[in-house]
Amino acid sequence: MASTRRQLIQAAAAAAAAPAAGPGETQSARRVRLAVSTYSYWHFKGERYPIEKVIENAAAIGFEGVELLHRQMPDDTVAYLTRVKRAAFRNGLAMPMLSIHQDFVSPDAEERRRHVEHTKYCVDMASYLGIPIVRLNSGRWKTVKSFDDLMKVKGDEPPLPGYTNEDALRWCVESIEQVLPWAEKAGVTLALENHWGLTTRVEMLLRIYNAVKSPWLGINLDTGNFPVEPYPEIEKMAPHATIVQAKTYYGGGVWYTLDLDYKRIAGILRKANYNGWVSLEMEGNEDANTAVPKSYSMLRETFA
Repeated sequence: MASTRRQLIQAAAAAAAAPAAGPGETQSARRVRLAVSTYSYWHFKGERYPIEKVIENAAAIGFEGVELLHRQMPDDTVAYLTRVKRAAFRNGLAMPMLSIHQDFVSPDAEERRRHVEHTKYCVDMASYLGIPIVRLNSGRWKTVKSFDDLMKVKGDEPPLPGYTNEDALRWCVESIEQVLPWAEKAGVTLALENHWGLTTRVEMLLRIYNAVKSPWLGINLDTGNFPVEPYPEIEKMAPHATIVQAKTYYGGGVWYTLDLDYKRIAGILRKANYNGWVSLEMEGNEDANTAVPKSYSMLRETFA
């Protein structure tokens, strides 16, 4: 019975993550579906922009999904999660990913255990919401104290004295492996992002991914999180991508500005047979109420 239940959960998660092709379409011909991250309306500064309002905006603009940022939630009680779930349903939107934060880069085993438990908790939250993917961070050394300063050095921070990146890689692999059975039971895929920290370098991200080697660990390809020329790095990640986050910078970036060639990026993804979600992260200083619709139009045209 337990095995059958697990198979049903996995099948449902797979169906939610990969929408069926329409009449006359093949899997490879199906157009990419666009979501918007709630982060596009709130960059960790000032009052949190209500997630329910993002959902309403997304539906009005034409997005097919909304990616939720956990830290943007006022709370994560069942009552609040139910309101969000209902809002998405009423507006006809999917919720393809829950973006959360954790940090496995610590020599303190108890600290790593705490982040493992937090990740499991968020997997359960995603399962309740019907979200098939949870964004995963590796974490960072925190030898560069502020995130603003970390952006100035493009995520390149030295290890703690007495430790190496090889230690951090081992901690990340061990921590992820502790979460995987929990994620599998819930039918939720973990997606490791090329986020600032240990996975700033794509080579390190792929080493973690290949060391874990599980169908329940995927990759979240963020088009804006590269300290070097992005396109060769995107080519390395595209064959393994579970979901893609697309950065835009209208009004100039909050931390930096990139002039990304999305036609080129779309070509790389097509070559890799990528048919998953593309989730907008508008990270510019322009008001989201004008910048997000602009971003949608650009991405819709690019990925048509």
